[in-house]
Amino acid sequence: MSNYNFTTDPETTERISAQRDDIYEWAVDRFRYHMSNDDMDSAMALADEFFEWMDPNQLEQEDTLFSNYDQLRE
Repeated sequence: MSNYNFTTDPETTERISAQRDDIYEWAVDRFRYHMSNDDMDSAMALADEFFEWMDPNQLEQEDTLFSNYDQLRE
């Protein structure tokens, strides 16, 4: 496995978890919106990008990797 900067800091963990939940809810809402409006191309594009998160069997297994913008700039 790669050398990721792994943290168990509760505040960071909670913040990232909340962001992931927000992204998940947005993706599912948009998918449903596109499906209800017969916009299959947009719905499938979202499903292609977020298929691991939309599958209940994979949702909690998908790793969440993130980058700190300030660290990247350094």
